[in-house]
Amino acid sequence: MKQEHILIIGAGLCGSLLALRMAQRGYKVTVVERRPDMRKQHQDAGRSINLAFSDRGLKGIKLVGLEEQIKPLCIPMHGRMIHDLESNTVFSPYSGRENEFINSISRTDLNIMLLNEAEKMPNLNIHFSLKCERVDLEHASAVFKDYTTNEQHTFSADIILGADGAGSSVRKSMYLHKKFLFSFSQNYLEHGYKELTIPPTQDGGYRTEKNALHIWPRGENMLIALPNLDGSFTVTLFLSYSKGEHNFDALDTKENILAYFEDQYPDALKLMPNLVEEFHENPTGPLGTIKCSPWHAYGKVCLLGDAAHAIVPFYGQGMNASFEDVVVFDHILKKHSKTNSDQPTRWAEVFEAYQHERKKDTDAIADLAVDNFYEMKSHTANPLFQEKRKLETAFEAEFPHEYHSKYSLVTFHEDIPYSEALRRGRAQDKAILNLIDDGVLTEEMELQEKLNKVKTETEEILHEDELLK
Repeated sequence: MKQEHILIIGAGLCGSLLALRMAQRGYKVTVVERRPDMRKQHQDAGRSINLAFSDRGLKGIKLVGLEEQIKPLCIPMHGRMIHDLESNTVFSPYSGRENEFINSISRTDLNIMLLNEAEKMPNLNIHFSLKCERVDLEHASAVFKDYTTNEQHTFSADIILGADGAGSSVRKSMYLHKKFLFSFSQNYLEHGYKELTIPPTQDGGYRTEKNALHIWPRGENMLIALPNLDGSFTVTLFLSYSKGEHNFDALDTKENILAYFEDQYPDALKLMPNLVEEFHENPTGPLGTIKCSPWHAYGKVCLLGDAAHAIVPFYGQGMNASFEDVVVFDHILKKHSKTNSDQPTRWAEVFEAYQHERKKDTDAIADLAVDNFYEMKSHTANPLFQEKRKLETAFEAEFPHEYHSKYSLVTFHEDIPYSEALRRGRAQDKAILNLIDDGVLTEEMELQEKLNKVKTETEEILHEDELLK
């Protein structure tokens, strides 16, 4: 039997990890990427510079054997550092368990590591600066245009895996295809985002707490900052395009920019000497959710990662979810492959099983990410929410095996599907907030008694939700 050939469109984070894993499985792999080789020419302007890397993403890294190589790229963030209008700060741990934290990691550094490892595989080839013009879904071929020569190139394979991001050309070909029903939704927030910088000190140190994700919640808008290895912080402003008292349209002059930051983020402004220049130079990016179905066609083409389910960044799970896609796809591929190596892979069965297993969870994390947007920009500054977080942290510290917050279920429990984390996490949040607001959890009560009441209330809410289905 000939070696089966996989064409992967997209060499970003998901595509690079996917390509490496498929090559490790013995397939012949061709990867085609629209952008130039980032190891030679940086092309990520306007995209998120660093990412929150956590347990679900680590599953994908472990799958390809790169757990040790990724460690030097990571900066642990143990919780949120919340900044109020008076420049006071409150640290809110992500968990009461010491081993649960997220990591700040450079998108570019991670992608380069994966590309370098992928290119070590003798059965894998990567082509850059080729834009996908169209995909023949029924015959697993695609036409590309060379950015440098304007020449067209056609690549054919046994199957095509589309990992070409939120603006996927593969998904577009499925959308325009008229021979099967394809559902597609794209929903944008009214907010956009802009990347800014807190530079390192003159000696290369950090100007504020290194091991935290910093948040300036301001109700309708917010600022966040994640640390980088060089001592800087990547700062992201999330702001309405045109609505509300403060919006991007109104920040059109140096005076307006400085006045807004002085009013809303005074302590951050003191750390950002290049604010005005960066504000004018850096683009404003949109924030949207993409859902579609089916993810596959004709047993020849399948979508993974953001091409199938782009989400807003407020749970730090976009990259982690895409890496988990690769893990789930690999598991299903193994389960459906014939033990007799002379038999070809049953791709139609693999694609169908993959979507059946995965879609409910990617829909769940998309919804959770939007939920967390409202939590981060406003609820984190709410005393009721802060009391809930303190109680949850105490539960996790005192009863590490009995209680896991919604954030912990989503971020640190890779064995729990996103859909189950959403179901149980929302019920727990509702239970605790109800009990606190009703005055049921008194100061005199032992922590164990409080936990018992939360558990009982949670189970009642879950039971009611089941009855309403």
